[in-house]
Amino acid sequence: MNITAFMNLMVILVPFLLITAVFSRIAILELNLPAAAADQQVPRKPDLQLEVILRRDAIEVAQGGSGITLAKHDGHYDLNRVSELLQRIKAQHPGKTDITLLLEPEIPYDALVQVMDTARVATRTEGGRQFKSELFPDISIGDAPPAPIKQARR
Repeated sequence: MNITAFMNLMVILVPFLLITAVFSRIAILELNLPAAAADQQVPRKPDLQLEVILRRDAIEVAQGGSGITLAKHDGHYDLNRVSELLQRIKAQHPGKTDITLLLEPEIPYDALVQVMDTARVATRTEGGRQFKSELFPDISIGDAPPAPIKQARR
């Protein structure tokens, strides 16, 4: 059997395929699952429960039952205000590293990643240089509770 023609094809085809191959880089965001109820049997002082709730029309930053709602402007979330709020909370609780992001159904993935980046690191500019400081790197994700029903005024 004459395989010379096949060998010639392989000598040309293999380098061509290697040169034109696209090498991709995969970025991974590390997430943590919320703690199981069995792990919380030991009574202890309740920690600050920090939640960022991502809704279709607003972002809610809640801590310990009270929170602030920031409405969307021109179809975009106000991530600068969210970052300012989280920086103030971090200044009050410097040892806190965990946060929970709660999402309504059908929130775009890009919005989720932007909010995760905002919650993880704060960027500030001083003298033309940018500095990054860690906020809440331990992120858990869950489903948002139903939005409260707004009653119409009469």
